Amino acid sequence: MDTVYYFFRPNREADFLKNFLTGFNGVLVSDFYNGYDSLSCHQQKCLVHFIRDLNSDLLVNQMNTEYKAIVTNFGKLLRKIIATVDQYGLKKRYLRKHTEEVNTFYTALLNTPYNTELSINWQKRFRKNKGKLFNFLNFDGIPWNNNNAENAIKPFAKYRRRAKGTIRQSGLEDYLILLSIQHTCKYRGINFLDFLKSKKLFF
Repeated sequence: MDTVYYFFRPNREADFLKNFLTGFNGVLVSDFYNGYDSLSCHQQKCLVHFIRDLNSDLLVNQMNTEYKAIVTNFGKLLRKIIATVDQYGLKKRYLRKHTEEVNTFYTALLNTPYNTELSINWQKRFRKNKGKLFNFLNFDGIPWNNNNAENAIKPFAKYRRRAKGTIRQSGLEDYLILLSIQHTCKYRGINFLDFLKSKKLFF
């Protein structure tokens, strides 16, 4: 939560992740990019992304009562959990009390025979990500969203827009090294220029 590391990849293929995360015993908090599906480590999917997708479909399918029920029930469950997070923080001793509620929600959802394609597709998506939507209940300090990563990627996204068509790999790799240092300094409350002037090799 206090370190940012950007590194260059020539494409969006995710095969490198298996070697990159060899020996990783923590929890990977990520969006729903398919490249993460084959990884064997614990995962927590970003619920902010999930909610956004749910609401997006609800906006254009407001008359679909069975889908609306899925969204409503999920919202009730999540609001209870977030209320606990707001009160006690990300501590499993308080969060794990919601495990039974999650199981009840999933049992009802997966055993319901839906009739509309939208509801069936969302039922499949919930099933696919079972064990990854609420995994943060089982650990201390694991966030239920990847907002840190989303915030960290914004400066590079701005740079990419400005430099579109003029980026070369060598220059980009150098830029990403400096950007990694700068944002790690920001997260740790260290002045970027002072750190560079100090000539330290490590934080």
